[in-house]
Amino acid sequence: MSENMSRPAEVFPPGEFLMEELEARGWNQKDLAVILGRPIGLVSEILSGKRGLTVETAQGLGDALGTSAEVWLKLEAEYRAAESESDSSVAQRARIFEKVPVREMLQRGWIKVTDDPSELEGRVLHFLGIGNLDEEPSLTRYAARKSTKYGTTTSAQMAWLFRCRQLARTLDVRRFTSARFGTALTELRSLKGEAEEFRNVPKVLAEAGIRLVVVQHLQGTKFDGACFWLNATSPVVALSGRYDRIDNQWHTLMHELGHILARDGLENIDYYAVDEDLGGQGPNERPQAEKDADSFAVSFLVDQDQLDNFIIRVAPLYSRQRILGFAQRLGVHAGIVVGQLHWRDEIPYSHNRGMLVKVRSFLTNAALTDGWGFTPPVAPIA
Repeated sequence: MSENMSRPAEVFPPGEFLMEELEARGWNQKDLAVILGRPIGLVSEILSGKRGLTVETAQGLGDALGTSAEVWLKLEAEYRAAESESDSSVAQRARIFEKVPVREMLQRGWIKVTDDPSELEGRVLHFLGIGNLDEEPSLTRYAARKSTKYGTTTSAQMAWLFRCRQLARTLDVRRFTSARFGTALTELRSLKGEAEEFRNVPKVLAEAGIRLVVVQHLQGTKFDGACFWLNATSPVVALSGRYDRIDNQWHTLMHELGHILARDGLENIDYYAVDEDLGGQGPNERPQAEKDADSFAVSFLVDQDQLDNFIIRVAPLYSRQRILGFAQRLGVHAGIVVGQLHWRDEIPYSHNRGMLVKVRSFLTNAALTDGWGFTPPVAPIA
């Protein structure tokens, strides 16, 4: 079967194409059921068009027939769209817009522009890796630093995460190992003193096998960053670039690296499953793993014993000169120290903000970036 199958004038259920593939191989329904490890009744319903294809089934068909899962998902999407032609295009577009922030995704070039609602639906389904709009997309597991309620993921947040994953898959990095990660953490410690050194972060992480992408957040996402895994040896750190201040950017980076250190989102925290509702969690409550990642970031950036001692000696007379002197002794940018003093309520958030220099541009010029005028070399979903 050709991967570049043109759309026919009349749309047929995937089962008809599948039947042709079986005949060409001399297989019957029972053969396919055994190959897929699925009940023959399910195979029969797919062949007759009574049952739609899920992502799992499409992947199985792709593996069995030497195609990609996307071929079968596209056939399924086109067929289901044709089946519902009686619905108005307005209703169809409304369902698509409920699923993802279509307007922003089109503007950002994540999916190709089209006036055909059926084509638009197909592109959205392809982007999310699902077979129909009723199916919920899954990014396996992730851990995110965000200001919305934990345990819920909005459609815009999910779209942002899927774009981050799409970009991360294009990066070529070394194989991730704990030893290389340890070396990276040591090298990162040497970058905290000067704002310009933030540009070296992508290179350091790539050498450790960590994929770093920077994707400008979508409206309402309120993500600062996220950590997820493409597989057991391919961790990803995604940053949104919100709050362009040296304290926030460094803290978010180290927060996500704290998740990687704990292997969060991979093997030991069930509640990071995207489709899982924490239930009963208050808006200001945070999972323990989030608190642990914060603690790791805070301690990594500024020695907390040294900071405690500084506070005892200086409070409440935190002059600019004293902060600069303390930061210089620790080899840390003064803005990072100011950020932690703000967080501890030692100084008002309105004080010493001049030290909170911008560093996002150093990162976006060195990392694979989507947003702020940067267009990554990844074609939109067509």
